[in-house]
Amino acid sequence: MRTRTLLTCTVVLITASLLGAAGCAGKDSTHGSGPAAPRTVTPVAGCGTGSWTDPADLAPDRKPARCDKGAPAPRPLAKKRKITVATGTLSAEYVAPLQVAVAKGEFAEEGLDVRLKVLPTPDALPLLAKGDVDAQWAAPEAAVMNGINGGFDIKWVAGNFSPDPTSKSGLWVRLKDGESADHVDMAGRRMGTMIGKGSVIAYPMDTSLQKHGGGLDRIGFQQLGSADVLTALENGGVDSAWLLDPVWRTVDGDEKYAFLGGQPVGEPLGGVLFGPALLNQDPDAGVAFLRAYIRTVNTYFAGDYKSDPVFVAELAKLMKTDEATLRSTPSLRMDWEIRKGTTDRLQKAYADADVSKGAPVPEAKAVDRAMYEEAVGHTL
Repeated sequence: MRTRTLLTCTVVLITASLLGAAGCAGKDSTHGSGPAAPRTVTPVAGCGTGSWTDPADLAPDRKPARCDKGAPAPRPLAKKRKITVATGTLSAEYVAPLQVAVAKGEFAEEGLDVRLKVLPTPDALPLLAKGDVDAQWAAPEAAVMNGINGGFDIKWVAGNFSPDPTSKSGLWVRLKDGESADHVDMAGRRMGTMIGKGSVIAYPMDTSLQKHGGGLDRIGFQQLGSADVLTALENGGVDSAWLLDPVWRTVDGDEKYAFLGGQPVGEPLGGVLFGPALLNQDPDAGVAFLRAYIRTVNTYFAGDYKSDPVFVAELAKLMKTDEATLRSTPSLRMDWEIRKGTTDRLQKAYADADVSKGAPVPEAKAVDRAMYEEAVGHTL
């Protein structure tokens, strides 16, 4: 058994240049003005050695951490707590664990009334920092890291997913004469994407481009709507595109196109961000939120969840999408853990794309694994 000390809340003023936020204090800044009380971490039934993996393990075939189905068991808060979670979308599959946790009552079992609110990251970020929303289902994008650099009291506290090894969601290029997937000259080409250079996708995109004479500083970008990216690639409006599930299925197998790479297997690039409300003012609620999320993954998303037609039908209804479309791509590898060095690699890509501000944020300032470790009872 051991104790962990959660981070102190920092009350700062943020200039208008940082997303227009006025500061990062919570609604009641007196709650976060000093160090939080040490927290005792004890073993959790159903969460054994497999419920935690070494963050330094970056192997693509690493098995994600898992507890038994139904674990960790609920530990209801003494007083019911309302939590607002901002998310950019409710139709993407990586948001499904949150929707299932709400629908199946997993959050309610913890004494949490969780509301999912659709907000773009730039709009939600200052609200998170001020405590107007409690959590954000997003990623440590450039805007997040720039905000932390400017004083936002925000931490990445849990991961979301990594792709199945057979997925080809990622960078696709229209081949020129004499080119193949092994040899493509990307320098000077124009890429169509609905994701800007400040997104976490900049990291795997930069990695793929570097292998083919490109790099984020050597290609042009054309930002397009989700429905227009594939069309622009097919009609020659752009030379390459970042195609998401299940859009890449359209060009897969066509010799005119080549897949150059996607998100690293085994490395989540997003998940849950907490602001001062759950980091410092009410860490019990923060741990309870992650406990419910982790239990949802272990119960409903532990393996190939798309092999269950009944569950796929439930997911399709929650996501408001077509069942056949949902089944057309492999199951995501839901993963609540955060790999070592991910924020460093992301920030290098942001620097290459010229969208970062100031010095790189150290991992210890951007990532907090303590709460998910407490939820599964991991002790050193």
